[in-house]
Amino acid sequence: MKHRIVVLGAGYSGAYVAGNLARRLSPADTGITVVNAEPDFVQRLRLHQFAAGQEIEAPKLTDVFAGTGIGLRLARVTAIDPERQVVAVADAEGGGELGYDTLFYALGSHGDDGGVPGVAEYAFDVAARPSALRLRERLESLGRRGEGGSVLVVGDGLTGIETATEIAESRPNLSVTLIARSELGARLSAGARGHLRQACGRLGITVLEHSVVEAVEAARVLCADGTAVASDATVWTAGFAVSTIAAVGGLEVTGNGRIVVDRTMRSVSHPNVYAAGDSAYAIGDNGQPLPMSCASAGCTGMQATAAIVGRLTGRKVPNTKLEYLGNHISLGRRDGILQMVDDEAQAKPTYMGGRKAARIKAGILKMSLWTTSHPTFGLPKRKRRLAAAPDTSAHASAEKAVA
Repeated sequence: MKHRIVVLGAGYSGAYVAGNLARRLSPADTGITVVNAEPDFVQRLRLHQFAAGQEIEAPKLTDVFAGTGIGLRLARVTAIDPERQVVAVADAEGGGELGYDTLFYALGSHGDDGGVPGVAEYAFDVAARPSALRLRERLESLGRRGEGGSVLVVGDGLTGIETATEIAESRPNLSVTLIARSELGARLSAGARGHLRQACGRLGITVLEHSVVEAVEAARVLCADGTAVASDATVWTAGFAVSTIAAVGGLEVTGNGRIVVDRTMRSVSHPNVYAAGDSAYAIGDNGQPLPMSCASAGCTGMQATAAIVGRLTGRKVPNTKLEYLGNHISLGRRDGILQMVDDEAQAKPTYMGGRKAARIKAGILKMSLWTTSHPTFGLPKRKRRLAAAPDTSAHASAEKAVA
């Protein structure tokens, strides 16, 4: 009987890992199934562009996995049962269960309302394609009114900054306001913060610093200091959260629901479950938790692939680098910031800004799309057979891991 590998999620991490496993493991021994709710690959890093009105490529997953031997199940994951080793899914036919021998969990994250009243009812977000489409349609309707409208972006993290600058550049008839909890770009170097302020000024973005939103209403937000800010479209980018599926299923998770994994991305509570990307709580080489990001999805996905292949084929598990080098921030299509960080995840004094930084960010996105759309390209053609008894014990795996 073939060893069943089920991959949950076909985002940057899931598609990459599925393709790598398909190229490296013999189909005579393994069967790989990817479960994803959407039929297309979603470029999550460009959803703010999609919301602003730009056309963003979304390859069909059937095309992405064509010829790889990977099975695709278009369904929504509703639960996992690691004791029975099954995944419950829901689809147009009613759903069912998928059994697995090895599970790779990469369901990513979604917008987090932080318990603020009115966010779920009135705010928009760019954490998923359906919600980004809702915002896109709202912005288009405001544009058709003739007199424009006001857009309020809450949150000055990377997503908030990119969303505010993209909307301001793409839709100059709309007035854009960005609400920052502290100083704008507080985690950037002094020079990068200055560059960001200049970009906001150039794009006509109003910045409200040291402001905390306590409630969202249909046409305004209410701040902790008692002020009310009018808004025709409020975009909430003040945080991200993961699904409760892992926690409810009994996996060991952090307080916010991320799966606790070891150095090889293996669940510390269930040895045949691996996780990567936003879903995983992984410690980087600097001793600090890796942030939710595409870069983290890349390195944790590479480590998970190496671990799965190594253990299933009876080989030593190599340690791939788990490092976070910096942030690439787009400020519209013609400007950007490249901010490198040190081993303590603090911004280095130097940064790159302007068109060159924007081109680098665009190049990274283009490369990410291409590699995801060609998940088995350039990998070793030798497909390894599975060991007679694949390693599923945490103790034996720890002994084999390469320091």
